[in-house]
Amino acid sequence: MDEISILYDKIRYEEKSLHEKAIKRGLKVSLLDAKNISLNTSSKHSDFNQSRVFLQRCLSHYRSLYLTTCLEFLGLNVINSSSIIDTCGNKLKTSLKLAQNNIPTPKTHFAFSVEGFKELLTEIGYPKVLKPIVGSWGRGVFPLRNQELANMILEIREEDTNPLSRIYYVQEMIKRPPRDIRCIVIGNKLITSVYRYSADDEWRTNVARGGRTEIAPITKELEDIVIKTSEAIGGGILGVDLMEDLDNGLVVHEVNNNVEFRGASLVSHVDIADAILDYLETFLKR
Repeated sequence: MDEISILYDKIRYEEKSLHEKAIKRGLKVSLLDAKNISLNTSSKHSDFNQSRVFLQRCLSHYRSLYLTTCLEFLGLNVINSSSIIDTCGNKLKTSLKLAQNNIPTPKTHFAFSVEGFKELLTEIGYPKVLKPIVGSWGRGVFPLRNQELANMILEIREEDTNPLSRIYYVQEMIKRPPRDIRCIVIGNKLITSVYRYSADDEWRTNVARGGRTEIAPITKELEDIVIKTSEAIGGGILGVDLMEDLDNGLVVHEVNNNVEFRGASLVSHVDIADAILDYLETFLKR
């Protein structure tokens, strides 16, 4: 019986690193391609791979969410849980959860039709940032600097047949340095934080878009807000992203349930994959 199964739908640096380090520790570990898994309503715990802990690393939000839901139905232990995936994978739900728990976050507006979106922009003005409620790597994120640009983006949205494109998630544009802060939290403990700087000619700070990283100091203010965020979301293994608002201090703008840590690993003094495995091993001892 495997002790840990790593669920994936695409092998990235993170999955390779976790798998290799688990083997070096002497753990019984397997890589399971979620695309090859099938279950049914009559499935039993004993029918499935008998790993004691499943680490959910699927890139697809919906595959991750619904596979985890099925595995939990079988009584299997999956990290992160489906409730955490559901919240973090949906920016609208994340924003509401942060606001509900009095965690500083950019003011965010929601509209549910083209007409509502146009009326909203007339009311709140520019500049603003339009984001898809489900998505990663900065895809589909647009700065709305004026009405002409907003109209162009609206045309693109109207041609998209995805029903989620009819939900408009609009944030205030934060006055900040050309960077954000990625914090990695494991079991409600902040283990490392890095600055992510924008690449040349790019305002988004995603490492996937050419951004660079450097170590960021863990201040008490940063630690307090990040731990409060983790507790509000439900714990587990999280990436908490913050911006340094020049007027209001730190604000949390995103929480990742399937955190990528390649960029952070290049500069962090902590071995992030090892820290994740330390956390998973606490479940093996229960």
